[in-house]
Amino acid sequence: MPWRRPLPVTVSVRGYGARTVYEDFAAHRKLTVRVYRPDLQWPLYGAVGTRTQSQVHIRLRPPFRTVWAVPMGGLIEFPAVVSDGVAYIGNAAATVHAISMVKGTVIWTHATPHGKMASSPAVVGRELVYHGMDGNVWVLDRATGRLLWSFHVGSPVESSPIVEHGIDYFGAWNGRLYALDLRTHRLRWSRSLGAKITSSAAIAGSTLYIGDYAGRLWALAPRTGATRWTARVNGRIYGTPAVAGGRVFAPSSTGRSLTAFTTGGRMLWRFSAGAYVYSSPAVWGGRVFFGSYSGAFYGLSAASGRVLWEVGTGGAISGAAVVVDGVAYAGSFADRIVGVDARTGRVLMRFKHGQYVPVSGNGMQLLFHGYSTLYAVMPVARQIAGHRR
Repeated sequence: MPWRRPLPVTVSVRGYGARTVYEDFAAHRKLTVRVYRPDLQWPLYGAVGTRTQSQVHIRLRPPFRTVWAVPMGGLIEFPAVVSDGVAYIGNAAATVHAISMVKGTVIWTHATPHGKMASSPAVVGRELVYHGMDGNVWVLDRATGRLLWSFHVGSPVESSPIVEHGIDYFGAWNGRLYALDLRTHRLRWSRSLGAKITSSAAIAGSTLYIGDYAGRLWALAPRTGATRWTARVNGRIYGTPAVAGGRVFAPSSTGRSLTAFTTGGRMLWRFSAGAYVYSSPAVWGGRVFFGSYSGAFYGLSAASGRVLWEVGTGGAISGAAVVVDGVAYAGSFADRIVGVDARTGRVLMRFKHGQYVPVSGNGMQLLFHGYSTLYAVMPVARQIAGHRR
C-alpha cells in the first residue's frame, strides 16, 4: 500500500453540496460517497432563516409508510434538523442524537452534563450548535459528537440557533439578546430587551425579528443589535415570528392570537383564537397556519387574516405548524399528528403518534415526532432516486 493513513476524498457535483470523506481503502479500492442537494435539507428550526416552517423544495406527500423508529430516551419538544443524510435531535434532558436517515441507526449520542433542552440544534458547516436550559451554548463535531467548545451566558436559553455569517443569534430568560461569534468564541454584542425571551430569532434581509414576554415584537440590526422598530401584540410572545411576503406573523400565548405586521412595523390584522397560541406559525402559498390550545388548527389568508379552514385535532396544539409539499402538519396533545391539504383544509392523514412538533426531514423521507420516539416515513409508492437525496 503506497500510503499509511486515510486519504481525503472529495466529491463535488453541480447542484449538490461538496463532501469530503477520509478513507484508508484497507478493505476495498472502490468507495461510495453520497452527496446531497442543499435545498432538500432541513438544517435549522423553521427550515429556513425566515422561520416560515415551510420547506418548499421537498416533494413528499401522504399516504406514508413507516420505515424506522428510534426511541429518544425522553420528551421530544423540538424537531430534528437534517443535513447530508443525518438527523440531529435533542431530548428534554439535552441528550443529543445523530441518526442515519437511511437506516435509522444511532451514529453517536452526546449527553449534556446536568442538561435540559427546549430547542432544536442547528447545522453549521462541520459543527452542530445547540442551546441549553443550563445557560450554555454547546458546539459539537458533527461527525463524532465530540464537544469542541461551549459558551456560558448564565441564563436558560429556549431560542433555537440561527447562524448568519458565523454569528449565532439567540435570546434568554434574562431578557438579553446575544450575538455570539462562533469563529472567535466571543460575543459580538449583547443587549437587554427588558423581558424574558423564549422566542427564536428570524432573519429576513438585513433585519432580525424576535418577540418577548412583554408582548413586543422587535426588529433589530443583526450587525449591531440596534433597534429599527418595535410593535406590540396583546400578550406574551412565546413562539417564533415568521417572515414572508413583506409581512411578519407573531403568535401571542396569553393574548390568544396571531398578529400580522408589515416588515416596517405597521399592524395589518389580528386573529383571536380564543385559547393560548404557543404554536409558531407556518407560512406558505399566501396562507399562514397555526394551532391553539383549543385543539383548532387554522389556515388563514396571510393578506387579511380571514379563516380559510379550521380543523379540530382533539387536543391542545403547542408546537409549530409545518408545511411540506402543500400539506400543513400539526401535532397535538391528543397524541396524534394531522396532515391537512394546505389549500382546501381537507384532512389527508392522521399519524398515530405525536405531541409537540410534527415534521422535519429531507428530500428522501420525512421525520414524524412522537412524544419520545422519532419516526421516519416515506410515501407508500415512492421509489427513492439517488438525485432526490
